[in-house]
Amino acid sequence: MTVRGVLGPLVRGSTWRRGVFLLLGGVLALPYALLAATFAQMFGKSVVPLPTAVGLLSVAAVIAAVPVFLDGSRSLEIAAARSLLKVDLPDRADGYRLDRETRVRAALWIALHLVTGGLVLFAAISAFPMALVFIAQQFGLDTGAGDALGPLAGRHPAWQTLAGVVLLVGLGYAVAGLGALAASMAPVLLGPAPAERIAALEARAARLAERNRLARELHDSVGHALTVATLQAGAARQLLDDDPEFTRRALTAIEETSRQAMDDLDHVLGLLRQTERGDRPAAVRAPQRTLAQLDRLVDDTQAAGLPVRARISGDLGGLPPAVSREGYRIVQEALTNAARHGRGPVGLRVGVAADPEPGAPDGDHPRLEIELENELAAGGGRGGGGRGLDGMRERVLLLGGRMTAGPDGGRWRVRVGLPVPRGESR
Repeated sequence: MTVRGVLGPLVRGSTWRRGVFLLLGGVLALPYALLAATFAQMFGKSVVPLPTAVGLLSVAAVIAAVPVFLDGSRSLEIAAARSLLKVDLPDRADGYRLDRETRVRAALWIALHLVTGGLVLFAAISAFPMALVFIAQQFGLDTGAGDALGPLAGRHPAWQTLAGVVLLVGLGYAVAGLGALAASMAPVLLGPAPAERIAALEARAARLAERNRLARELHDSVGHALTVATLQAGAARQLLDDDPEFTRRALTAIEETSRQAMDDLDHVLGLLRQTERGDRPAAVRAPQRTLAQLDRLVDDTQAAGLPVRARISGDLGGLPPAVSREGYRIVQEALTNAARHGRGPVGLRVGVAADPEPGAPDGDHPRLEIELENELAAGGGRGGGGRGLDGMRERVLLLGGRMTAGPDGGRWRVRVGLPVPRGESR
């Protein structure tokens, strides 16, 4: 072992940070030490009647113990451990109330921090000056200590200097060892309990689910708007000289579609900013498109140059809001894919089936049926991937429905079935 390896813990930056952490515990322990000294003097000199002293001691003990079990004390200890011990401790899950086990572990940690910190502080204000006195004797400095040096009084200055160095080195190693022990024990005593870990994972899953939902909304709305704008712009460019009226209608459609997409984009970005700050998403203020606006969606798609033969049946206006919103987005994305990758007219069927499908997992619930097909573009199929299809599958899965998408006899066909819970309406 080299000299550098032996002296490394004494000059390492982590040792100094951990020393500050321990001294912080010593500073916090000072009121408790003063309180203990006061009661020791009270009982030793019998200046107060014994029953009164016992009553005061009981009250003081309760008051002194309360801060150790508070949530705020644990939070402060976690912040100090992160900053000074460099321990990665997770944040407390939102809305989680600390259980008894977590409070006891935190109280044990705080008590150990106060005790070890008090010992280090006592050593720092006693052993450190004594070591300096020992070393000063080597250089013939009269410190006035005299017989206060105890067993080393009258000894050769070299022995006194050696004793001073040993005290300083021992204090350094004690701080390094206690700091390393604190860093290893912090995750055990300050870490989350299993229930808190589960709550944190659930909160994280909820945030991820919300972000994924917003990402799907952004993809579907902006992707549809860009597709419509691209088709309209291409048609307007070709007919600019021959049909100025069609060009004006195309530009108007591009303007309206782009404005709607900007509204959706602003709404989604606002919700994302709230999610990043950890705020609870506010109530939805922007109008959410539902199957009640299906006619408008079909008209806009046809105005973009994609013929759509739509068949609508059943009471779409009576669908639950969640089913109606997700159904609208599914139709929107299916039409966008048809415009991008297919050719020829699109057949669209949307309806509410009053009777359940035989063998369907949704039991006796009615269902929303969506079916779309058009001819495959030249050069092969569309494949089975893409963010659009993935987003559609996620929407269907979240509502407990079923979806199939793929080539079928030279045509691309999408079938979706969403269960409609009975008793739910707008």
